[in-house]
This record gives sequence, C-alpha cells and structure tokens, in this order.
Amino acid sequence: MSSSIEMTLSTRSQAAATKTQRIVILISGRGSNMQSIVRMAQARQDMEVVAVIANRADSAGLLWAKEQGISTQLVAHRDYPDRLAFDRALMACIDSYQPDWVILAGFMRILTDVFVSHYMAKLINIHPSLLPLFPGLDTHQRALEAGCTVHGSTVHFVTPELDAGPTIAQSLVPVLPSDDEASLTSRVLAIEHQLYPAVIDYLVSGVCYLDEQEQVQWTKPAQRLFAHPGLKDFLSN
Repeated sequence: MSSSIEMTLSTRSQAAATKTQRIVILISGRGSNMQSIVRMAQARQDMEVVAVIANRADSAGLLWAKEQGISTQLVAHRDYPDRLAFDRALMACIDSYQPDWVILAGFMRILTDVFVSHYMAKLINIHPSLLPLFPGLDTHQRALEAGCTVHGSTVHFVTPELDAGPTIAQSLVPVLPSDDEASLTSRVLAIEHQLYPAVIDYLVSGVCYLDEQEQVQWTKPAQRLFAHPGLKDFLSN
C-alpha cells in the first residue's frame, strides 16, 4: 500500500473517530429499519439521527421518530409537478440538517440522477434481495416463484442505476418449503434489523467508504454476510 493511500485511510479513520456523524433517514411507511438504526444511534456518541423525513403523510414512522425526540419532516411527493421538482425540495430539506449520511429505509421513490449525484458516496439503501438478483419490486414473491432456497437483502451505496450500486454487505435467510410471501418477508426483515445498523456502524466508524471509482474500500476486516441462525441446518438437510 502506498504512503498516500495509507494517509487517506488514516485521515478517514481519524475523522470518523472524532466527529459525531449526522444521519438523515428517509422513509415512506412504518420505518422498522429506521427504528433499528435510531436505537443503535441512541446508545452511541459518534452518531446522531438528526432527522427523519417521509414523503407520505400517513407514514407511521414519523410519529415514532417524533416520540424519540427526533426532528421529523413531511415532503409529500404529490405536492410537486414532477420527480425533479420533488427531489429538489427534498434535497433542500435534507441539506438544512447538514448530514454526513442519507439513509433510505423503505423510501419508496425512484430518485433522479440529480439527487443521487448530490449525495454520492453518502447515500445508502437497503434492498430486499440478494442483488444483483431481483432488482425492483416484489422481490420476495419473485424469489419464491424462481424456486430460490436462499434469499436475503443487500445494503449498498446508491448510484444512478436502480438497485445497482456497490454492495457493502448482505443478509442470508433460508426459503422454507412452507413459505409464502408474508412469512419470507418477515424472516428477511428480522435480519435486516441486524444488517442495516451494522453497516451504518461501519460507515460512521470509517471501516468502509466509496472511492472515486465507485468501489467499496475497507480499512479493516468486517463481517459482510449476516446469516439467519437456521440457515446452516436448513442447507445441510
């Protein structure tokens, strides 16, 4: 490793260790992944969830976040004539909190390139499949229809191509013969609540980052696969 790269990694790690990282979370519904991140942040000194923003007035997660003493905002997409106008309004709201990280936690909007570029290398999403398998919607039903025996979720940096950004870490769950969409969804979501906070910890702590070539770089070893407790026994049968 060259001295210049070592200096860059050292600088990133030192900055992460000394600064309280400001996190803004975007949601559309109840925000269960948001809640898992907030609970972790509440026990930490190096990160703070400074705002939760929703695009739907009926988002139950807004009330929960408000009860935690977190600033909440509604930026309703229906109030804007097109996606770009909405994204610009959303950007203005987010930027008022001066975030280090913008976290998508069940935010059901396709973001414009303008938005993604504005937050490049600090915009993170969780997708309910083992990307590159099943980008887009209805991932659990598609996994069942495809006959998958293993399913899961992916935390990745967001880039302009939908669900195609560099992977940071993934979770793995068994697909049981008795599964329907609801049961598989529940199993995947439960382990997402471990996966997503762990990745946020990596980012805040400077364990990984996105470089200028849009590659994930790691400053130290870290767990990148989170397996359901029953996966090993399931696969051995």
